[in-house]
Amino acid sequence: MKTVRSLPARPLVQILCALTLAGVVGLPAAAQPGAAAGQPPGGRGGARGGAPGAPGAGQRGGQRGGGQTIVIGPAAPVPAEVAIPRPTAAEIAQVADAVKKLAATDPAMKSLLGKYPDLITVQPPRANFAATYTQTQQRSSRHEGFVARAQQGDIDLLFHGDSITDNWASAGKAVFDQYFGGMKVANFAIGGDRTEGLLWGLKNGEGQGFSPKAIMLMIGTNNTGTGNTTVYQAGTGPEIAEGVGAVVMELRKDFPNAKILLLAIFPRGPDPTDAYRKKNEAANKIIAKLHDGQHVFFMDIGAKFLDPATGTFLPGLFNGDNLHPAAAGYEIWAAAVKDKLAELMK
Repeated sequence: MKTVRSLPARPLVQILCALTLAGVVGLPAAAQPGAAAGQPPGGRGGARGGAPGAPGAGQRGGQRGGGQTIVIGPAAPVPAEVAIPRPTAAEIAQVADAVKKLAATDPAMKSLLGKYPDLITVQPPRANFAATYTQTQQRSSRHEGFVARAQQGDIDLLFHGDSITDNWASAGKAVFDQYFGGMKVANFAIGGDRTEGLLWGLKNGEGQGFSPKAIMLMIGTNNTGTGNTTVYQAGTGPEIAEGVGAVVMELRKDFPNAKILLLAIFPRGPDPTDAYRKKNEAANKIIAKLHDGQHVFFMDIGAKFLDPATGTFLPGLFNGDNLHPAAAGYEIWAAAVKDKLAELMK
């Protein structure tokens, strides 16, 4: 393989380390110092997650409350606009062959690999948990109520998301009553939920039985971390974007006549250096491509909450956790979307 043969002369171990960091070459977990460390913890109602690599569809991922086991579901279709490029089996085999040839040029490495042939493997990119139909713990607890509400119908405006949207019923209730109280609104958001849980809910009754005119969607901040479980995957920005894209595709299938107001994931964390915020920003840049001006309308109102000079939250708009809006934050949110929602519901 020409690319490998033309690599600059340097110790083989440095080349293999570079390939490992790039995700091309995999080492056994025991050979990766800190492989299980450094995962950001989940916040209250914020990032909750699990193992760095999600098991395949149908595999059991781990325990949740009550001793039940979360079973990771099948993959969901993803729009081309947000799909992560992935190598074919032939391309993976080509890289594997090139790595073997490279290792064979170093006698010491060749001898070691003769004893331990599985020490170095070329592996495909991990499966993206965010774009699967998986019944999360959070979705399980309120799913039946949402299905019953969906079957009642008579819903013009549908809210979907996590705790940030769920809290329209608590911290944002007065603002909700003022701006949306006269509308036929159903809020199917759940605190702590993730893209995969929302996908599962839509496919299993929450997306059938009614025909909303418009949907306001913001989901994904909980996919940034792993939290307290051994199940959920801490997603990268592109992986989160795939999950959001899968949700949008599912909504388009379930509600073909609805207009979707797709909100950028809100900023979080104390300042622009926050790791969670950076993931959300990376995802937002990708999901913006889903805007088509016909069925999906992307809107980013995150800057309205921030000091333009420092990138920190303006006083009084968000709670001390730097994640959930306070009443004043919901006021800004409602004012920013009311006209667009009214337009989409015509």
